[in-house]
Amino acid sequence: MHASIAGLVPVIIFLAFALVLAVMARRKAAAAGDGGFVKEYFIGNRSLGAFVLAMTTIATYGSVSSFVGGPGQAWNIGWGWVYMAGVQVTCLFLLYGIMGKKMALISRKTGAVTVIDVIRERYQSNAVATIAALVIVLFFATTMIAQFVGGAKLFEYVTGYSYVLGLAIFGIAVILFTSIGGFRGVAVTDALCGIAMIIGICVLAGGILSAGGGYENIMDTIATNHPEMMEPLSGGNMPIGLYFTQWLLVGIFTFALPQSLVRTMGFKDTKSLHSAMIWGTVIIGAMMIGVTALGVLSAGVLTEPLEAYGGSVDNIIPQTIVATLPPWLAGIAIVGPIAASISTVSSLLIASSSAIIKDLWLHHAETKGEQLQDKKIANASQIITLVIGAIVFVLSIVPPEVIWKINMFAFGGLETAFCWTFVGALFWKRANKTGALWGMVLGVAAYCICMALGFKIFGLHQITIGLTVALIAFVVGSLAGKPSDSKKLAIFFG
Repeated sequence: MHASIAGLVPVIIFLAFALVLAVMARRKAAAAGDGGFVKEYFIGNRSLGAFVLAMTTIATYGSVSSFVGGPGQAWNIGWGWVYMAGVQVTCLFLLYGIMGKKMALISRKTGAVTVIDVIRERYQSNAVATIAALVIVLFFATTMIAQFVGGAKLFEYVTGYSYVLGLAIFGIAVILFTSIGGFRGVAVTDALCGIAMIIGICVLAGGILSAGGGYENIMDTIATNHPEMMEPLSGGNMPIGLYFTQWLLVGIFTFALPQSLVRTMGFKDTKSLHSAMIWGTVIIGAMMIGVTALGVLSAGVLTEPLEAYGGSVDNIIPQTIVATLPPWLAGIAIVGPIAASISTVSSLLIASSSAIIKDLWLHHAETKGEQLQDKKIANASQIITLVIGAIVFVLSIVPPEVIWKINMFAFGGLETAFCWTFVGALFWKRANKTGALWGMVLGVAAYCICMALGFKIFGLHQITIGLTVALIAFVVGSLAGKPSDSKKLAIFFG
């Protein structure tokens, strides 16, 4: 494929701008100088306004899978996949509405900087906190690999430059501006990424409608070639069971994802939360439903069998961009999915770093009575961020297939581990460390084993097994174990 400078330039400009924003955010934070390094680097000193809060949460949730794998599936299945994706409109509403205010209040009462801090404070267990930190790092690394691979593949397909070069360009950029900018830098660049996603969707929509001869003509083409794609059940390709489990996986239970939950600890006031809930719900609904619908509409442009496009649904959106847009507009269009990749990686990197530095290393030092200087913590935090990023980068050089499945696997693991752990911590007084430990360990083990074996019940996704086992283990463990300390319960329920 011929390499296109015109396609490369918008990507380089975007990454350079994002890096500048991260540096500026870090300098502003350093100049303010209040709250200390840990609170600033890992939670942005709880100063996020409504727009940045909404956009950083959306950008963290909207990964490259949302822009490549999901629309690719929609091209293959039809409008049923779009109807399934509609549940994503509830994500921010559920996150902010169920968890937002209470997570913010508890984190301020206890001085918590990470979600693991909240877990440790509620359950008074280093074992639960350590396992939670390890689960976060494991599944976050899996998700980051999917983001790196998806972004680099898209870069290769659209610009004509090599996969490794694409991986190097934005992989190194995102690692740098995450390690430099910290939470505040990530949040600001996430807002930029969210804007880039919207622009990318609009540009691609224009290209598809133009190439396909308009909306009506595209719909007529799809109805003629694949009439089953017009039906909610897509001729049996979208059974009710798939709707149900996908609604759980990418909609209802996303409120328990730690990378989203930590954002509820960083807003500055209740007004910001309420405004973010309204605007965020509108924007994420339009973005996720819109980009998935573009996958269906691309079936009116790419009319050959899947084998003609490399045999993978991950190739559909890159192929659509190339087929419908001139090189310079294609370069602008791919900034959207690359921004989705970058925003997700940066958020997971900072959360993984906090799990290791704040939740393991610093806590261990505090239990031994050691006082670490901010400079030492800062150096260690940035080094760990760089190391995690470098490991994920190396693992991404040989890319796995089907990015959206990798992403969904990580979503399911995180939701299984943290759903009942956080719900119990915030809303059930009887919940205790025994229940949290049993629920997390047994739930994640059941989920991973069933995924590895391909075992399902009634054809439903393994998330249903993981969540069920985790719930039963959590409730039984909580009833069997010793009740939590009444003084700690007063902090959460007083």
